[in-house]
Amino acid sequence: MTDAVLITGGAGFIGSHVGRELVEHGYRVRALDVLDPQVHERGQRPAYLHDDIELLVADVRDHDALRGAVEGMDHVVHFAAKVGVGQSMYEIADYTGVNTFGTGVLLQAMADRAFGRLVVASSMSVYGEGLYRSGSDLHWNVERTSDQLARHQWDPAGPAGEALEPLPTPETKPVSLASVYALGKYDQERLCLLYGSTYDVPTVALRFFNVYGRDQALSNPYTGVLAIFAARYLNEKPPLIFEDGEQRRDFVSVTDVARACRLALTTADVAGEIVNIGSGRSSTVLEIAELLAKATGKDDIEPEITRKYRVGDIRHCFADVTRAREVLGFEAEVQLEDGLADLAAWLEGQVAVDRVDVAADELARRGLAR
Repeated sequence: MTDAVLITGGAGFIGSHVGRELVEHGYRVRALDVLDPQVHERGQRPAYLHDDIELLVADVRDHDALRGAVEGMDHVVHFAAKVGVGQSMYEIADYTGVNTFGTGVLLQAMADRAFGRLVVASSMSVYGEGLYRSGSDLHWNVERTSDQLARHQWDPAGPAGEALEPLPTPETKPVSLASVYALGKYDQERLCLLYGSTYDVPTVALRFFNVYGRDQALSNPYTGVLAIFAARYLNEKPPLIFEDGEQRRDFVSVTDVARACRLALTTADVAGEIVNIGSGRSSTVLEIAELLAKATGKDDIEPEITRKYRVGDIRHCFADVTRAREVLGFEAEVQLEDGLADLAAWLEGQVAVDRVDVAADELARRGLAR
């Protein structure tokens, strides 16, 4: 018998790729999505959503809709969330409502039925700053002060002011919730793991790093940085880069992420696991802007280094992928240059409404970009 999977947020960027991956591996897939106009401008079923995916248009906070959505499903993959660090700092009620309360509504609907597996999409944002080292000492709880950032001292320092070297961040690092978005993602993973242990449903939390690829919402100024940069290049405008552009991140292809989600549904003995899903390679934001410019033929457009910072941003965080390899047998297969070439090919013919300046002005007006 074919297993059935509900994907909340299943019409979104990552969720739709997961749906396609599962359909192509023989699953029956139902997607629940509110089709938020910030992501889906026309409010219609997106063309990229696999034809064999059943789509229910509903809000994850709708109790009746969620009870119907879980009916007949064997597994659940929970992606429904409002995304974006900056926006979360002033749309506080909406972010906590969707991300925290919405997860509670989903789990309430699941509590009366038996399920085989629950996979929840968490985020590297829960770490705050990544792991650092000075000499032989590891620093697990590094933070940057507002006074330090006001002086444009971008890199964090040790307790005695010593320079710190950023290291790959393992799942054992304590969380440090620097934004409303990060808090909501942590709420989601903890609620799901608690539900899983209580109701004996094997549950896996996947902490995604910076996911990129085809079908990103190019007109959403609070989406992933590569989509934002792509929108700027498509409109012949320079990407706006905060701080000095040397902050390091881990960029992982959405096709790799989709495969990781399938593995989380099928791999034995994963109950209660928290797993980083990244490429295991770090790049600076400036390097990413330059690589995308080269891939899209926009080499003549120089990124604009704003030397401003956003409240809630962190300096360096990239993935230690050891546990993904050991627990899920997962390793990223798409090299960054190949993934960017594929993204550039998809961008040909795409249209993006560039709202980056509007978003930047809103953050500045609220004192969240300085």
